[in-house]
Amino acid sequence: MAGTVRVERVDAYHWRIPRHGEMRVDGLIFASDRLMTDLRSDPTLEQVANVACLPGIVGASLAMPDAHWGYGFPIGGVAAFDAEEGVVSPGGVGYDINCGVRLLRSNLRRDEIAPRAKELVDRLFAVIPTGVGAHRRDERLDRRDERDLLVQGARWAIERGYGYASDLEVIEARGRIDGADPRAVSERALERGRAQLGTVGSGNHFVEVGHVAEVYDTRAAAAFGLQEGAVTVLIHSGSRGFGHQVCTDAVKEMVRVAAKYRIDLPDRQLCCAPLGSPEAEGYLAAMACAANFAFANRQRMAHGVRQAFESVLSVGPRDHGLHTVYDVCHNIAKFEDHEVEGRRRRVCVHRKGATRAFPPHHAELPERYRETGQPVLIPGDMGRYSYVLVGAAGAMEQSFGSTCHGAGRVMSRKAAMRASKGRPLIREMEDRGVAIRSAGMRTLAEEMPEAYKDVADVVEVVHGAGLSRKVARLEPIGVIKG
Repeated sequence: MAGTVRVERVDAYHWRIPRHGEMRVDGLIFASDRLMTDLRSDPTLEQVANVACLPGIVGASLAMPDAHWGYGFPIGGVAAFDAEEGVVSPGGVGYDINCGVRLLRSNLRRDEIAPRAKELVDRLFAVIPTGVGAHRRDERLDRRDERDLLVQGARWAIERGYGYASDLEVIEARGRIDGADPRAVSERALERGRAQLGTVGSGNHFVEVGHVAEVYDTRAAAAFGLQEGAVTVLIHSGSRGFGHQVCTDAVKEMVRVAAKYRIDLPDRQLCCAPLGSPEAEGYLAAMACAANFAFANRQRMAHGVRQAFESVLSVGPRDHGLHTVYDVCHNIAKFEDHEVEGRRRRVCVHRKGATRAFPPHHAELPERYRETGQPVLIPGDMGRYSYVLVGAAGAMEQSFGSTCHGAGRVMSRKAAMRASKGRPLIREMEDRGVAIRSAGMRTLAEEMPEAYKDVADVVEVVHGAGLSRKVARLEPIGVIKG
């Protein structure tokens, strides 16, 4: 799909790319006037139209308000494919398979830890490896443990003392994607993952200590264990080098496979395979392994967070109360049942840079959230704020149970590097009241707050469109970055 993409304004929060050319469905973008201005100068809209050309797509090709250019699919893209007639595309999941966010709540108050924020951040930086290629020299998995982990996910980590059994109930899919088969994974991927369990990595990944600055929905906040002034921790990371290698291997194969099945691709980065084919089954089995690695990775880091708090503050588990509120996937393809054009259909939902947002009474929700709906975790940039939302019925009606996942970039990493040249970024963060540690200044420059959309604008769209509702705003106290 080349050239300028025509977009029609539907209402304050919805925009349509009418079906044309090879598109099988419309494109639907969730955005405000302000956010659409950014999207018009980005290849995102063309990518939304290209995704709409893939075989078996149903409903519409979707873009969330934090959408920006990505590999094949836009980051912030959602698409569902008929389970019998559709395809699976590695570009619709992304390289960091099951990049996601975990939120921990606590019994601690902001005033209690603010005087020791720098010490706490230093300790977190010491116990949780960060940066490009970050690994644990003292915790290298052997072959058997790694293969068990890839099948069991978060449970594997919990059974080895990294966290609480109660964590499993509040992790998406209970911390384990079915169908994982380590035999579908290359030796290179296994080697890359062997020493990276419990590590943050680089880029936009982080561990952030914050506090609840404002509550919008007292009922949902109470169900999530959140109170104004209470300390929180956000963990944002994924499957690290393991997942990246799984995607790299799949993309190489899928380019060939698309030709084999005579799939006409508007963009080679949308390479794919028909669902049910040996190639699709192999990718889904490897993707599930990477997703389970990511669940275990965040589980291991949550254990490190608890250790750091206990060490610095001289408190025990009962005192700090650092319990998981929820843990969500950002980059995943999952089979789900949704209503499409008036009938129930089994579809493979690709969420790339998008968060599941199931409403109250959904069968997959843990009992404790059955009345409120699923917690939705939306991190912002490292200097401003993040949000907790809750899934709403509108997500099932409009977006296959999906919502946004973060702020979304407005500057490329190179542009951010240029814009930050000569700026004292650490001091600027400290002036905002945020203690920060990073493996290098390059990451801080690439991730400066101005490189991102204001996440408040993004959240306002999904709230207004009825995909998810605001519950609370979190503000940072201290951050470790890759």
